[in-house]
Amino acid sequence: MEVYLQVEHLTKSFGDLVLFTDITFSIHKNEKVAIIAKNGAGKSTLLSIISNLDTPDSGNISFRNNIKIAFLDQNPQLPIESSVFDAVYLSSDDKTKIIKDYENAINTENHNLITELSHKIDNLNLWDFETNIKQLLSKLKITDLSQKIKHLSGGQKKRVALAITLLKEPDLLILDEPTNHLDLDMIEWLELYLKKTKSTLLMVTHDRYFLDRVCNNIIEIDDFGLFKYNGNYEYYLTKREERLLNKQSEIDKAKNLFSKELEWIRRMPKARSTKAKYRIDAFYDLKDVANQRIANQQIEANVLSKRLGNKIVNFKNVYKSFDKLTILNNFTYDFQKGEKVCIVGNNGTGKSTFLNLLTGNINPDKGEIEIGSTIEFGYYKQDGIKINDNERVIDVVTNIAEFIEMDKGKSLSASAFLNKFLFPPEKQYNLVSKLSGGEKRRLYLLTVLIKNPNFLILDEPTNDLDIMTLNVLEDFLKSYQGVVIIVSHDRYFNDKIADRLFVFSGNGEVKGFEGNYTQYRNYKEQIDEEALNVTTKEIKTLPVEKIAKSKKMGFNEKREYETLEKEIEELNKQKLKIEEFLNSGSSNHNLLEEKAKEIAEIIAKIDNKELRWLELSELL
Repeated sequence: MEVYLQVEHLTKSFGDLVLFTDITFSIHKNEKVAIIAKNGAGKSTLLSIISNLDTPDSGNISFRNNIKIAFLDQNPQLPIESSVFDAVYLSSDDKTKIIKDYENAINTENHNLITELSHKIDNLNLWDFETNIKQLLSKLKITDLSQKIKHLSGGQKKRVALAITLLKEPDLLILDEPTNHLDLDMIEWLELYLKKTKSTLLMVTHDRYFLDRVCNNIIEIDDFGLFKYNGNYEYYLTKREERLLNKQSEIDKAKNLFSKELEWIRRMPKARSTKAKYRIDAFYDLKDVANQRIANQQIEANVLSKRLGNKIVNFKNVYKSFDKLTILNNFTYDFQKGEKVCIVGNNGTGKSTFLNLLTGNINPDKGEIEIGSTIEFGYYKQDGIKINDNERVIDVVTNIAEFIEMDKGKSLSASAFLNKFLFPPEKQYNLVSKLSGGEKRRLYLLTVLIKNPNFLILDEPTNDLDIMTLNVLEDFLKSYQGVVIIVSHDRYFNDKIADRLFVFSGNGEVKGFEGNYTQYRNYKEQIDEEALNVTTKEIKTLPVEKIAKSKKMGFNEKREYETLEKEIEELNKQKLKIEEFLNSGSSNHNLLEEKAKEIAEIIAKIDNKELRWLELSELL
């Protein structure tokens, strides 16, 4: 298999901060590889070095001759004075040059050149290049192509940069956190695109479903070196556990042997023979292994959450709009103790506005939002907080509190609390500027939890956090006694935490769904277009607040439940009769066609009635 990229003995540090040492690996044609490492291990720096935007302290990088490379930076730089279309169109220098040369050849009536360039355009499939740009930008929800780059949000800039990268159709595609700032529909589209692309892929991402479905190789960098796993994320988890168990066994054996050798070395006379010197050298090698530690450090986020009263937060007939854009239309909901709600919906449907209404940053146009007297919000915002880069990490925390209340009546000093969030003493006195993006996010999360909130609002909490930190955050949130509201495009995170969804569909419409994101997606995919329309009407007649409160089955629902059982049984009998006819071998084409339509209608009815039966059965 052809080697596209060879990395040999790469080392990089910033001052006394060592990111990685003696990294060696190769990427072969058609591989789709993800790099996994903890925050601060230099993943983004490694991709920048490979893309020739940074330099290593030592080591070599080589590519196969004549391959085309494209890199999507985590924070891409774009020409701010250009329009969206020009920024994308002009970035494809080789393609746009051919198109411009062709246009000039037509204007000058250079027929030989026209013929030559026509062949090139045919081979590169450039006749529809402008159309392809517009289609791709449309899929990435960039519709105003005349808008200047400087007027775009950070998320829009990232999507424009993604379009530029994908349109290059490179042999080797390098992506740094490609799913950041994409909504769920776009993530699923990109997932499918990358699975089908012929480009070899190297990327860093925290999206575990994305890893599992796109990648066929995982590279892990940890304290023991670099390890490559020939499989997807699920395979990696299994094999990593095996590797760590084997490593621990090796360390345990070395410790046992080391204690025996230590006794010998203490007894050994000073005049050492050559044979003894070999044993002494082996002793020090053994000591190195015995002193190794598998870093099983985990964030301990068992902070105290303040007591919740009976009233949490109640929305009563809330309306909110901006100009002609309706955000909420007669929204009513009473939050309950301990519930964990995930808000999903496309960008621009009002998710952030909802959070601002919830926290009182903006007021509704009509209706009322009642907040219980015991509520203490903890709001983790997508854009973070402004932390002075020249401030020490320890000072960021002590400026908020010298001591932090934990559960079970305990309290911790700011330094001890930082240590539990994987900021050891030597890092606590570093400047914030020395932290990686993920470490800054972790510090920000710490400053939210330090105030002991009982109502957590997390707006895109997974961006820039490493997978190890995400696993611990998920465990904390699952056991958290307060209310949790999540806005996240991380499907794996949503599935682990949410027990209910608010689905923002736009135009003020918010639907409630009992379950996590994958259950919601499966539900949507199970029904055809006709059944979807029927089910949507049923959901609209069941307001969000009813979903939370309807825990017992009333008289009418019991009667409906019993009727549904009989109707489903009768429909199944009709379906069986039609199936018998269709399998009978009848040659009456018109009748066969009529029965095929009839059975399709019956199956749709059965699906709808079974879905309603399942809803009612959960209330028993």
